[in-house]
Amino acid sequence: MLKILHTSDWQIGKLFGQFESDDAALLADARFQVVEGLAQLARDEQVDLVLVAGDVFDAQTVADRTIHRLFKALSAYAGPWIMIPGNHDAGLAESVWTRARRLGAVPENVTICLRSEALVLARPAVAILPAPMTQRNTYADLTEWFAGADTPAGLPRIGMAHGSVQGILAEGIDSTNPIAAGRAAQARLDYLALGDWHGARQIDDRTWYSGTPETDRFRANASGCALLVSLESGAAARVEMRATGRYRWQSVGATLRVPGDVDRVIGTLNSLTAQDVVTLELDGQIDLDGHRRLLAAIEQARGTARGVLADLGDLRLAPTQDDIDALHADGYVGEVIAELRAAQEGPGAQGDDARIARDALALLAGMLA
Repeated sequence: MLKILHTSDWQIGKLFGQFESDDAALLADARFQVVEGLAQLARDEQVDLVLVAGDVFDAQTVADRTIHRLFKALSAYAGPWIMIPGNHDAGLAESVWTRARRLGAVPENVTICLRSEALVLARPAVAILPAPMTQRNTYADLTEWFAGADTPAGLPRIGMAHGSVQGILAEGIDSTNPIAAGRAAQARLDYLALGDWHGARQIDDRTWYSGTPETDRFRANASGCALLVSLESGAAARVEMRATGRYRWQSVGATLRVPGDVDRVIGTLNSLTAQDVVTLELDGQIDLDGHRRLLAAIEQARGTARGVLADLGDLRLAPTQDDIDALHADGYVGEVIAELRAAQEGPGAQGDDARIARDALALLAGMLA
């Protein structure tokens, strides 16, 4: 039996620029930590080899120290690591891979497949058919050569590719970097290890996407894992998903209409932990008291969770009469408040003008309070 750890889309060097700098640094650091965890998992499970199906790096321009740190993170597992370039780290004539070799950063047990040619290993005895990307986008199926590739009789045939299996995603999404459906059967593969999608997904009984081992997007897919693959001659691949990620990325959305809606959102924010990364999208309307409580809860959550992105652009500020009375706003100030309320609620109240009016009303209410 051949035992493999299949992973991809490490995206080492990802910047997370939408977050505060301290949160972004920790999210980036988690990607190194998950690679260290993968090496430990490979050693603990005594796998025969590790397949990394593209996008090891997030960009060609990562710093030299990032390259050194990445390859040092593999040290817990001394067996073979087989890597192919993806669309983010394509094997260009001059690339992050050629730089890694010049730096002397690549360990002896790491093989980077930069050409579409069979790789035959003695220990373990296996034939690897890689389809490395040599540019960011291609409209040709780089796995097409698999079917005609000769490999020693009796050796398992393992394919590696990075791209979109045709006919699986919505029309237009899989137009670049195509991979033909049924490639594993057509090319007599025992297993086809895929990268590019950031969630784990089975395509057929011999073809899987591993997804990214550390979640990095607000999507409800099976990310944050790696695949333990067991192969026996003539049998379908036996695949086990193993959780590897540290952070939980989640989207929280709500339409606010009554105070109870605000309380529920605040309750969700108060329940966050240091392992949560959240995007908050709210619309509807909220009174001044609820708005103050909501902003306070968001700031508290930012002190607890690893990252909180709040989009309140479609939330309308609707002061109640009690809110106005509590501000003791009369005369000219009262007229300004009335004008700002009208700017949000009138027939032309939309887009940037409505948002500016809401923000101005919130600022004025905060000053008066």
